[in-house]
Amino acid sequence: MASLKDDVLAALSAVPTPEGRPLTATGKLSDIVANDGKVFFSITVDAGAVKQWESVRARAEAAVRATPGVQSAMIALTAERSGAAPSQPSPASGGGKGAGIAPAREGARGPAGIPGVAAIIAVASGKGGVGKSTVAVNLALGLRDLGLKVGILDADIYGPSLPKLLAIKERPQTAGGTRLKPIVRYGMPVMSIGFLIEEETPMIWRGPMVVSALTQMMREVDWGALDVMVVDMPPGTGDAQLTMAQQVPLKGAVIVSTPQDLALIDARRGIAMFRRVNVPVIGIVENMSTFICPHCGTRSDIFGHGGARHEAERLGVPFLGEVPLAIDIREKSDAGAPVVASEPDGAHAKIFRDIAARVREALNVASRAAPKIVIEA
Repeated sequence: MASLKDDVLAALSAVPTPEGRPLTATGKLSDIVANDGKVFFSITVDAGAVKQWESVRARAEAAVRATPGVQSAMIALTAERSGAAPSQPSPASGGGKGAGIAPAREGARGPAGIPGVAAIIAVASGKGGVGKSTVAVNLALGLRDLGLKVGILDADIYGPSLPKLLAIKERPQTAGGTRLKPIVRYGMPVMSIGFLIEEETPMIWRGPMVVSALTQMMREVDWGALDVMVVDMPPGTGDAQLTMAQQVPLKGAVIVSTPQDLALIDARRGIAMFRRVNVPVIGIVENMSTFICPHCGTRSDIFGHGGARHEAERLGVPFLGEVPLAIDIREKSDAGAPVVASEPDGAHAKIFRDIAARVREALNVASRAAPKIVIEA
């Protein structure tokens, strides 16, 4: 019995390309991900041929959507410059001299916002393993408790965490066959690529596909009216971060770090990157700040203590608060019941709500122009 992937390939074999060959015979298709009626793949072409291939992408999408068993499709047209030299690292990410990311020119027109969304903030970290996603979810819940209408976007394409942190197993439905309806949890609309693939499916996507997927999850989802969209960013300073800065007018970024020097080095790079593209840094959160033994009450600074506060003072950015390394935060996160929702009267929920209050205050005063990325020659 043919699989859904086989059926999709059969449908795509009937889609002609500009040179008259079947799309499946061109070698331009990425691996096709097909799970539970959701289909994802990209078509990679030379940068100079994008316009003539857009109609091919549209026909491919129509063919896939018409395939029995397909509920939704995400098809990206990605472009590469033939023979182009590898781009130089951006100064913002610690690279050397050469082509890089220039800050927005004065008066440059910024990207359009997401309809109905008043403010978008990124929760980011310079490296993985610092508890950024846990902070992002509880921060969103804290903002919700302050009376704001909040949504969450999981922008970590390669390692989505929100399905686990919010115990979401269902798949999003489509609206009108072209847009996705977000999953609602704790009164907040949520979207993640993790809702559309199996938990152990690796996302073997190149940068352009990541950019396309992020753009679609921002602009082709029925978010409704939101005061704040919290975006859980992947760690580091790569395509996803630059896409967010280029595609939407970020109100600001919250940087999450542990107190140890190794994490703070990467946090500095994250702060430098957001500053480079004119995104205000709302502040730094020190996660896993200290550990209090639940049995004897002894305090242990496993990763050090106070490093993020000192770094915030040194860099001239606000310090938003300290979150301890606590067993109940970990247990509640693993169970899909974040502490702000499951233990709203607890001490840890109060910490996150205090951080949320400082973020809300910053959003009320932030008014910088939206960023625009310019690649220097």
